[in-house]
Amino acid sequence: MNQPNVYNLLQSLVEDIAQNDGDYNTAIPILSIYRRSAVTDPMPCIFGLGLGVTIQGGKRVTLGNEVFNYSSGQALINSIDLPVVSYVTQATITEPYLGLRLDLDANLIVQIAAEMNTSGICKGGPLRAMSVIALDDGILDALTRLIRLLNEPSKIPLITPLIQREIIIRLLDGEHGPMLQHLATVGSPSHQISQVITWMKLNYINSISINELAAKAHMSSSTFRQHFRTITGLSPLQYLKNLRLQDARHWMLYEDMDASSAAIRVGYESVTQFNREYARMFGEPPLRDIKRTRALIN
Repeated sequence: MNQPNVYNLLQSLVEDIAQNDGDYNTAIPILSIYRRSAVTDPMPCIFGLGLGVTIQGGKRVTLGNEVFNYSSGQALINSIDLPVVSYVTQATITEPYLGLRLDLDANLIVQIAAEMNTSGICKGGPLRAMSVIALDDGILDALTRLIRLLNEPSKIPLITPLIQREIIIRLLDGEHGPMLQHLATVGSPSHQISQVITWMKLNYINSISINELAAKAHMSSSTFRQHFRTITGLSPLQYLKNLRLQDARHWMLYEDMDASSAAIRVGYESVTQFNREYARMFGEPPLRDIKRTRALIN
C-alpha cells in the first residue's frame, strides 16, 4: 500500500508547479506536467514509449476498441508509439486533474534488461504494448525525487540519468516487467514489430504494402498482421492511416498548411478521401477541427 506521505509529497510538488491549467515542460527534458480544471474532449494523439501518471482526478485512453482508465496513483505505460484517443474524465476547479508524463528510452531499457538478465527469461507470445499499472512506493519516491531535482538545476544533468535508470529497473522488476522485457528481447515478435513501427514512422508518406512490412519483420503476412494487432490494437493499415492523419493535423495546426497541401504532404492521393477519413478520426472536417482546436489552445 502506498505510504500517504510519499504520495502527498508528490501531489504537493506537482501543485506547486502547475498552479494554472496547462501543459508544463520542465527543465528535465523527459518530464512534463499537466493540469486541467474540467473534463476534456477526446483528443487523438500519439503516445510514445513512457509512463503517464495520474496524480489527481482521472483519465481515459482508448486504443482501437480497448479502453484504459487510470486514476490517482495509477499510470499508463506503453512500450511503443501508439495512436490513441486521450481525455480527462475527472476534474473540477476545486480538485483539478493533475498528471505527469515521463518519457522512457528504448536503448536504456534494452541495456538495463541485459544487465538484469531479464531478456533471457522472456517467454510466450507478444503482449499488448499498453497497460494500466498501480504505482508502488519505490516508483512514487523516485518520481518525487525527480521533481524535487528541479530546485537544483545544476544537478539535473548528473542525477536525472540515475533516477531514470532506477525507475526502469523498478518497472522491469514489477508485474508490468514482461511487457518491457518483450521489447528488449531481440528477435521476439514485440521487438520485431517495434522495429517495423520505427521504420513506418520514417516512411509513412510513401506507398507501403503489408508484404513489405512483413518482410522487414521476418514474418509471413498473416503472422505479421496477427502480431501487429495483438501488440498495437490496430491493423498495420489502421496504424499507418493514424500516422498520416496525425501528421497532417500537426501541419495544419502549427504550420498554417491548408487541408489539400497537408493531405498530399502525408501521402494521400485523394483529398476527398483525406477529408472523409480526417472527419471520421477527429470528429469534424479539417477546417472546423483546426478552428475549434486553436480556440481551445488559446
